[in-house]
Amino acid sequence: MVALRCRITMLKLVGGLLLAGLLTHILGWYSTIGSRARLQRRHFVNDRGPVLGSELSNLFWAVQVTDIHVSKFLDPLRVTEFEAFCMESLPVINPALVLATGDLTDAKTKDRLGSDQFEDEWKVYQSVLKKSGILKRTKWIDIRGNHDSFNIPDLRSIKNFYRKYSAWQKEGSFHYVHDTPFGNYSFICIDATLTPGPKRPYNFFGIIDKEQMHTLSRLAMESHYSNQTVWFGHYPTSTIVSVSPGVRAVMSSAVAYMCGHLHTLGGIAPVLHSQHKQGTLELELGDWMHNRRYRIFAFDHDLFSFVDLVYNDWPAILITNPKSALYSNPAQEPTRRILHSTHIRILTFSTSPITSVRVSIDGSELGEASLSSGPLYTLKWNPDNYQTGIHEISVVVQDADGRSQTRSHLFSLEDGISLGFPLIPSLILLTDHYILAQVLFFLSVLSQIILLIIFRYKRRPILRGPQGFIALTSFSMHVLSKTNLFFYSVLLLSIYTAVGPWFVGEIIDGHIGVCFAFGVIVGGNFVQGSLTYFVAITQMVFFNVPMTAYLCWCLFLRCKGHGFCSHFRHSRKIVCLPVYLFVILIFAWQMYSCIFLAMTYGTLAAFLSPMKLWLVVATVALGRKVWGFSTPQLRSYIGELKNCQSS
Repeated sequence: MVALRCRITMLKLVGGLLLAGLLTHILGWYSTIGSRARLQRRHFVNDRGPVLGSELSNLFWAVQVTDIHVSKFLDPLRVTEFEAFCMESLPVINPALVLATGDLTDAKTKDRLGSDQFEDEWKVYQSVLKKSGILKRTKWIDIRGNHDSFNIPDLRSIKNFYRKYSAWQKEGSFHYVHDTPFGNYSFICIDATLTPGPKRPYNFFGIIDKEQMHTLSRLAMESHYSNQTVWFGHYPTSTIVSVSPGVRAVMSSAVAYMCGHLHTLGGIAPVLHSQHKQGTLELELGDWMHNRRYRIFAFDHDLFSFVDLVYNDWPAILITNPKSALYSNPAQEPTRRILHSTHIRILTFSTSPITSVRVSIDGSELGEASLSSGPLYTLKWNPDNYQTGIHEISVVVQDADGRSQTRSHLFSLEDGISLGFPLIPSLILLTDHYILAQVLFFLSVLSQIILLIIFRYKRRPILRGPQGFIALTSFSMHVLSKTNLFFYSVLLLSIYTAVGPWFVGEIIDGHIGVCFAFGVIVGGNFVQGSLTYFVAITQMVFFNVPMTAYLCWCLFLRCKGHGFCSHFRHSRKIVCLPVYLFVILIFAWQMYSCIFLAMTYGTLAAFLSPMKLWLVVATVALGRKVWGFSTPQLRSYIGELKNCQSS
């Protein structure tokens, strides 16, 4: 007994050390603190360049909006306000271009479970653009998101309304060059939407194949001589399945990658910003759909700045010099130009005239900025006063309607100073989630199979005297693994979850497909697994493993001599009731999955679903069998357990 306790203590100690080491590694991997100090300065020679002074020169600004989700069934206000945004807000901002980064339409059915392309939604979207006249005022680049590719068998399909009703009307990745008198600026689109496009939910992740990766590499080379490069797309890099070298590597020469798709994770993560190891900023923008977010970004003397805003919050403020230390990328930006600048530079926008722009640094008021031209306000400053350390600049802007907004950020003129992004956004944006899910799923399947085989062939210890929870759990696992019916049933379920078809149904309307853990086959095309691995993990966690545990519990009660009826009378209610409540819940979840399949991929998918409906039937049959079978081996277990409990 003492030896067993020592063993358990050692296992806890080793487990704790391994966990601590893992957490340290994770924190080190995702931490962006100090990463800028290791970045090589591309612009070292040209850092002096034009001086950031008081004139409206070497400066342009643009707007990003994402996840508009025009819907024929829900929330007409999102369309009304989007139209007002195009007609009233954008003329005030007067951007050089607008990037609409996907999910232009909602494409969900009225019950919110199914998905399809609705031409009415696309007509409304196009009507807003035409009615507002925004296409005459600025360059509008709208790209597809996963909702815009729901239920589309191929790009030539009549259901591909993007080709007919969008402003850009071109699928695929592309390179747009914005020409200015002071240089060229590259905007490279990553189109990772799936072709063919399955119905929801199996196109939540984007895919970049080998051919697309070659295209992106070529576009990156084309942008080499531009002043600056911004990449944009719908999917964050963490939700893109890509071949080597990966999307983060191919965009490493960009100052930033701007995207959407995650919708602030339902309010859990309102700010999703981080930075790649190569220096590229990854900036996910909250959705228009529920949060009415949009972004103003600017290049001021090749320094990139941005601000995320909420519709109708005026005045809008963007400080372009000195730029934020957190969002600096010295590998791609001439950051030393800040040190040689003569003026603080601020872009301000409002539907009413601006009445005052007050500037302070480190709590000390510097004065009131004056209007230079257009939306640019400037204030003379001496950067030498802030050469060391980290400082905070704060700008308070008031307009004629009495509305006031404050914008602050930290800046530094010292080399090697680096601020870190919060851990949670970095985990969300920098983790390759499909790889993580793939590894976790196969580890869970493998561990269950190995555990079954170990208990199958390991000699069962003889029970002597009263036993604790761990010993009795081990005993029940021995019983399950050494009883052929249950051993092979659980083993087959584990293997089938990993390699067998889950269901057969209309993955795309009119196209029968087959879904596996490792991907989806539809229309003669194989769509690599991504979200399927997350679904597989939930299947393991919420059904396969609990049902295995339930079988072990039932077998243990059988070994105590109970039958189905007697175990209700003689078992402790505090144990029995929660167990069956949990069993009812997991069966309800499994049945809901069948209904979800029917609603999303048709009735055929619900009936031809070995991992859903068939599994429910098989589990019920197995549950009946566990209370009804009798073998000489079971009788020996009953005798042994009785002797153990009576001693």
